[in-house]
Amino acid sequence: MSQKLRIIIPLALLGAAGVAYAAHVSAGTLSAFGWESISLICPIGALGTMLASKMLVPRAVISIVLAVAAILLLGRAFCGWLCPVPVWSKLRGIFKKGGTSTAGAASGISSAPDAAPGISSVGGDLGRPSATEATSAAPATKATPLSAAEKRALKTSCAGGCSSCADRKPADSRHIILGGTLLSAAIFGFPVFCLVCPVGLSFAMVFLLIALFGGGDVTWSVLIIPALIAVEVIFFRKWCSHLCPISSFMSLIGRANRTFQPAIDDAKCLETAHNATCGRCAEACEVGINPRHPELGTTFNECTRCHACADACPGHAISFPLIARKTAGAPALEPTTAGASGTSAIEPELDLDEPSETLS
Repeated sequence: MSQKLRIIIPLALLGAAGVAYAAHVSAGTLSAFGWESISLICPIGALGTMLASKMLVPRAVISIVLAVAAILLLGRAFCGWLCPVPVWSKLRGIFKKGGTSTAGAASGISSAPDAAPGISSVGGDLGRPSATEATSAAPATKATPLSAAEKRALKTSCAGGCSSCADRKPADSRHIILGGTLLSAAIFGFPVFCLVCPVGLSFAMVFLLIALFGGGDVTWSVLIIPALIAVEVIFFRKWCSHLCPISSFMSLIGRANRTFQPAIDDAKCLETAHNATCGRCAEACEVGINPRHPELGTTFNECTRCHACADACPGHAISFPLIARKTAGAPALEPTTAGASGTSAIEPELDLDEPSETLS
């Protein structure tokens, strides 16, 4: 249900803006909807405007404050529920021939660049019951052993563990583009990114199409704007996870977010309640988060609150409370100091070569 809503809501927002424009209701400008003369400016556009003008703009400051407050409360929920770019990305999947697409491919949102190797699991691995079999198994201990796939990932993908990899991983390309976006605004005296932002272009395209069919106003923009959106969405397939400076801004501010994050009820989770191999939540996440084993995936500041993990959970164990209660959960990997050289490494207390015990 949430997947359908994530398509309906952005389209409804575009439709509402189009109706307001057609009815000559003051609802902002061509690139920023709002109320009467008050237009809502995206935080990147607001920062770019002030850098370009070399002065504080009250409306831009208010826009940034509101955006930061929303991100601190909801994280990157805008990316998951309001942004039209994932909707356009779905159109790309219509023209694909053959093959199956995952949840991330279907939405057009690739895994975040700092995501750990995909941790997927197959039921019945190494003698452990599958997710479908777990409902009939007797409850086991609260400790959650990692699946064989997770053990292999720990053994082969990183010799030093997650913490040391985090120190060596390449810079997030979105942050580099964010810096370039703000720098270009200061140099050219104009928020250059606003000319190619697919979010603003989506609203502009709706307004121009209404002007075209409603008033016969024919301009080159009717062709240029859809073409720009097509280039960005179709050819830049990793726009959301690798290129979008708005996503970068939300990710940076979202590091301080602690509300409405995915929380797992250990009494319902098949891994903790039945000692079963599952991993459905990690497979469904479009940005590479592993809710069951957070140390193996992208950090929670990338969460878009799309509810894909909750929809995929066979035990209906995932919710998004205002403040998540701390539970024992799955055992985390504890960092240890290796040798006298001072280099740190994560040495999980796991037997990576021997299969886990089967349920009795």
